Amino acid sequence: MDLVFSAFTVLLFAAVILAIEGAWLWWSGNHGGDARRIARRLQLMAARTDGSEQVTILKQRRYSAQPLLDSWLRRLPRVAAFDRLLLQAGVTWTVARFCTVQGALLLVAASVPAAMGAPPLARLALLVMAAVAPALVLLKARERRLRKLEEQLPEVADFLGRALRAGHSFANVLQMVGNEMPEPTGSEFRMAYEEINYGVPMNEALHNLAMRIPLTDLRYMVIAVLIQRESGGNLAELLDNVSNMVRARLKLMMQVRVLSAEGRMSAWILGLLPLGVTALMSVLNPGYIAVLWTDPAGVRLLWYAAGAMLAGFLWMRSVIRIGI
Repeated sequence: MDLVFSAFTVLLFAAVILAIEGAWLWWSGNHGGDARRIARRLQLMAARTDGSEQVTILKQRRYSAQPLLDSWLRRLPRVAAFDRLLLQAGVTWTVARFCTVQGALLLVAASVPAAMGAPPLARLALLVMAAVAPALVLLKARERRLRKLEEQLPEVADFLGRALRAGHSFANVLQMVGNEMPEPTGSEFRMAYEEINYGVPMNEALHNLAMRIPLTDLRYMVIAVLIQRESGGNLAELLDNVSNMVRARLKLMMQVRVLSAEGRMSAWILGLLPLGVTALMSVLNPGYIAVLWTDPAGVRLLWYAAGAMLAGFLWMRSVIRIGI
């Protein structure tokens, strides 16, 4: 009798727990927050609203891990262009993280020299460096990545031509390039293939690839592929021509870089020589050089010298920078 009663109690307890669990699952599936959100998205996508709100199901880059900050950043102008710069540089930072680091550097550059009693000119120089340094580092990373992509582009064109001659489709060729080519080329073409695999039209995926990699040679290749898809022709032969053109252009760029090496070295020497002499005089005879930042006329001379150095640096940079 006791055994039957115990078994009945256990079964009754399990039945009550299962009933409660089933009721909770039914309520959350039909009236919970997720169900309401899904119903609202379906309603908006079915155009049963007044059209004042739009919903996208496409994958988007996040400007911040916090939803509120992300929605606020999307309202600001030029944020998309800055996020594209981060994407082209190949860094994993978001816009919010970069702005946080930038603000922290500015705060340190504004507070620490003032607490140490640094002169106003030094504090201003540190503030300018803190404001400009992150952007310069980002632009340098972007330049290195784009240079590496440009150097790998002839191999990509040859790979595409060989794979097309072997009978593969262009989408499969993009996948093969993404899997077999080294970084950063592999990740970019792999992203293009994933877009096509998820339903993005081929033309749009190639346009996105050209937008992520702002190289003239890659745009030539994308234009060639798009024209071939519209009008027909031998795409493999066309890619071979693009490969030969890119190789010839890179060879010419290397020759120009060698011929302009003397001018670049002169620019670096002339630009760093006044700073080196000032630092050396500050160590050997501080009282002699201190007149430049203690006397008002010396401060004006420093500003004039800085402006002249900047103008000369920009002029020499424009002279030795030859576009091909």
